[in-house]
This record gives sequence, C-alpha cells and structure tokens, in this order.
Amino acid sequence: MSITTKVTHRRVVIVGAGYVGASIAYALTITNLAREIILIDVDEQKAIGESLDIQHGIPYMGVSKVRSGGYEDCRESDLIIVTAGRNRRVGESRLDMISDNIDIIRDVASKIKPYYNHGPVIIVSNPVDILTWECDRILGLPNGLVFGTGCILDTSRLIRSIARYTHLKIEAIKCNVVGEHGDSQFPVWSRLAIAGQPMEEYCENVGLEWGEREKTMLYNYVRDMGAHIIAAKGKTHYGIATCVCSLADAVLNQRLTIAPVTSPLQGEYGIRDVSLSVPSIIGVNGVEQRLEEHWSQEEYDKLKQSAQKVGDAIRSIPPAPASLRL
Repeated sequence: MSITTKVTHRRVVIVGAGYVGASIAYALTITNLAREIILIDVDEQKAIGESLDIQHGIPYMGVSKVRSGGYEDCRESDLIIVTAGRNRRVGESRLDMISDNIDIIRDVASKIKPYYNHGPVIIVSNPVDILTWECDRILGLPNGLVFGTGCILDTSRLIRSIARYTHLKIEAIKCNVVGEHGDSQFPVWSRLAIAGQPMEEYCENVGLEWGEREKTMLYNYVRDMGAHIIAAKGKTHYGIATCVCSLADAVLNQRLTIAPVTSPLQGEYGIRDVSLSVPSIIGVNGVEQRLEEHWSQEEYDKLKQSAQKVGDAIRSIPPAPASLRL
C-alpha cells in the first residue's frame, strides 16, 4: 500500500452522522478547516439531511462543501473520523459498550480498507481505546496513523475545573489526563503547572489550599462529568466536536500540537499491546511521537494498572471473523 502524508485536498470523511458526527462536521465547517466534508452513515437519508442542513448556513460562517457519500470517498481523503456506534446509556461505563461497538468498528474498518491510501484515521466512538486498537489491527497502517480522541476531552474538563478553582485563564494551565478513557484514567498531578510554575508553589504564593482533598474533588468532577451530562440530556457531542477540531487543525494545517490521545503503545512507559492515552505530538502523520515524561512512581503504577484493565478488555472481545484477521 502506498501512503502519502502530505495534505492535498483538505478532504475530511466522517463515518457516522449521528449527534457526534454531525457536530464535528458543523464545527469543521464554521472553523474553515476543511474544503470538503463527506458524511457516511448506514442511514443514508440522515447523512443527506445533516449535510444539507450544515451546507445551508450563511456562507461567511464557513465555505466548506458538505455532502453525503460512501466509503469510496475515503480514497484521497486527508483525514478520516469514525464516530459510528451506539451512545453510552445512563449508568453504563464505556467498557459496557464493547459488545455492540466492536462489530461496528470491524465493519467500518473493513469498508475503509479497500479505499484507504492517505491520511490519519481518528476514532471517536467508545470504548475508544479498544476500538482504536481493533481498527489499527484491521487497517494495518504504519505506527501512529490510527489514533483515538482518548482523554483529550477529560483533559479539557480538568483544565477548566482548575481554572475555575484558581480563578485563572485556561491558557495558563498545563495538565493531562492519561490512561484509559474511562474509570482508570488519572490526572498527571506531578506535571500540573500554572504559567510554568508548579501548582504547589503557585498555591502557596497566592494562599490557595492544595492537597489530596482538592485533587480528589477535581478528579471526581472530571471522571463523572460525562455521566452527568448523559443523565441530564441523553448524550454528549459538542465538547468532543471541538476537541476533534483541534486534532484536525494539527493534521490539516500541519500545526504540531501535544494532546493526550490514545494509540497502540510501542514500548513507551514499558507498555505494549494496548492502546492508551499518553501525551502525544499530533501532526500530518497522526501521532508523530508519544512523549515519555518524568512522572511520580505512583503515576507510573497507575498507568500500568490502566494498561492491565484495557488489555484484559481487549483479550475478552470475541475473535474477529477470519476475513478480518491479519
């Protein structure tokens, strides 16, 4: 397979025209990140309706061409975004969705594969770590071209909650949530900085409390926020749409950015054979590099525990049909 990495057509294909896929298409349009956006869905009329609705917006708010299409449109696309799958229900963990969504990702990946020749593939569907792993396995692309949104939204939520606690702008705060996009994720508190200053020093200087109580409060807020939103309105889609746009910007504009996305680890942090979120450099080749930061021993241990949990989930899924085995 010949794969080029240069952005050519600024064509983005979105597989899945539900709330998440349509919100991503809309966000991409109003930010003018793509020249052409193609929606693919098993419900073709849904894809047509969403594309027409987005396309009919005021032109100066976005000039992208938006249309429905088929998997053949994956050829020569600069970015493929997969949102297909059912949503998380009230009371469910993301891992509870494996049995339904693993078959969907296998079907989607097998339909992309005959036409794929260009660009990264971003998995948004949950459980994102397992689905990213499986899509990467089926497509068999070079390291980093398949990755998932992982903990990027959790990190955004954490930064906003820290900003609210410190009364600072979000631009001043640097911290990542890593590991599983789920219950075993955790903030890398040892790397939390305020305008480059360690959090402990900043809080001491301004007279703010900072200890285990505050960390637990902030972490619990982030961990439970997705479930709270689902309980309140039935689904989440706006937040992840903006996160995907930031990744699309890194790919389409070749503007390197660092984000905690999930991809199959290749020995980083001593972990292999599992997809997890770690700080990663994102660019035209997808995950250009996974960064191995200096953390506390407790944080290293938590990442290994998260890897064990996701690895157990991967090993528990039913085998793929013979036609999809490499």
